[in-house]
Amino acid sequence: MKYALLVLVNNKNPFGAVDFLPVTDAFTAGGVFLDETALLPYDAPLAVSEYLARVSSECDGVFLVCDRALLPSAKGAVSSEARAEFSGEVVLETEKCLFAVLPTGKEGAELVSSEVMPFVDRRRGNMYCREVVCFAGAPSEIVRSALQDARDAAGDKLLLHLFERDGQGKIQIVYDKNTPKMTADEVVRILATELSDYVYSLRDESIAERLVEALKLHRLKISTAESFTGGGVGREIVRVAGASEVFFEGLNTYNSASKISRLGVSEETLRTEGAVSDETAYEMAAGLLASGNCDVAIATTGYAGPAAEGSNEPVGLCFLAVGTKERVRVYRHRFSGDRESVTARAITYALHYAYREIK
Repeated sequence: MKYALLVLVNNKNPFGAVDFLPVTDAFTAGGVFLDETALLPYDAPLAVSEYLARVSSECDGVFLVCDRALLPSAKGAVSSEARAEFSGEVVLETEKCLFAVLPTGKEGAELVSSEVMPFVDRRRGNMYCREVVCFAGAPSEIVRSALQDARDAAGDKLLLHLFERDGQGKIQIVYDKNTPKMTADEVVRILATELSDYVYSLRDESIAERLVEALKLHRLKISTAESFTGGGVGREIVRVAGASEVFFEGLNTYNSASKISRLGVSEETLRTEGAVSDETAYEMAAGLLASGNCDVAIATTGYAGPAAEGSNEPVGLCFLAVGTKERVRVYRHRFSGDRESVTARAITYALHYAYREIK
């Protein structure tokens, strides 16, 4: 079967890139490989119409991705070409072709899984099952080795897809209804065993979601003190529904005086060891715990870039402290990349270390 993807873009705004990769990843995870991908300007209706006319006669499925504001006009273009109306939020089906109009990013990816894939599976006459292994903080060489061993075990019976970003990843296992479940179970076992120190879930969920779930299960409160991640750790936690049950407070203690007054970090530590150090990270987490308002603490300090603030230390160096009332552990890392990627990876690792501490 053949499939095409059309992305509607705004050529007048070169900075307004359309985030369509999560949507293509979702199709790949479902065993749908796009034979053709095209980017066309949204304000060129004739070009869009001509493209739809061609691919709808050649393909079994045609999928459009665009910003949410363009969804009504995109649906109108598809309805005009198909001479039919949408039966649901995103899907229009004719005898010859399946159409879908999807928003960008994570929202579009979720709609692929929940709304589009059931139609695709029915039309290609086979139901596909999916398993997932989610992990965080795993070295790339360990991930590659585990994935190769899993693929060796899977042979040509299963499809394995790796999705990884900012230290957080998942491996999706796709197989049809004719494949013995035990084959998929063995692949999951291999991945879970070889990635045992980094796997946090066998469900499709983020590390923040898993951490909040674990905190609820153990009836624990968590607080954060962030010096270079800009509140990003706390932000990821409070994005999870129900986080108010477990999140007590988040402090952005950038200034040394703030670390002293709000967290009890000693002036001696800051003077002799520096704000970016194992000792400072430890005292930041310990200060949160000493307040008596939380059971779990996360503290971050580091150099996100573009410079290391007059220090001789390398950009990307950071210390992540995670503690409970029993102990505080500090992890040293040096992440590569620009400012955004360094902080994003540090956030992922900090959340994962917190989950490991209480799971």
